Amino acid sequence: MYADLWSFALSTYARSGCEAACLRLQEQGADVCLLLCGAWLEQRGVAQTPERLQALRHVASPWQAQVIEPLRQVRVQWRAIAQQDEVLEKLRERVKALELDAERELLTRLEAAAQAWPTEEGQHRWLEGLATEAANLDHDALQLLRAVAAST
Repeated sequence: MYADLWSFALSTYARSGCEAACLRLQEQGADVCLLLCGAWLEQRGVAQTPERLQALRHVASPWQAQVIEPLRQVRVQWRAIAQQDEVLEKLRERVKALELDAERELLTRLEAAAQAWPTEEGQHRWLEGLATEAANLDHDALQLLRAVAAST
């Protein structure tokens, strides 16, 4: 088990099938950083409560909207044209690195918000609580993320 969320997220995301599942959930409006945090909390045995869900969303929503999404939009917007422009491709790679740095910072903030929450026995269904309604309909992707995270 990984003590810190960043190491857990890197290890989990690198496992077979996880990236594809996370991207499917992201396309459905889910925040992958929140979902990875939820999987980390499930693995640690932290009880999910409405107040804790809200606390994590309160941390993630503004950072996602104001920092990560604008970087992602630029990166995606430049994808096609950068294939024919070497300078733009290098700039796009820098934007991609900034996006990853921003995601790492969000995971650090989420970990700080959740670090003191105690572990407890019982069911801990963080993924369903943190997924959007549309992403909640993709049970296969959520279950794959949960299974991969449990084996990390």
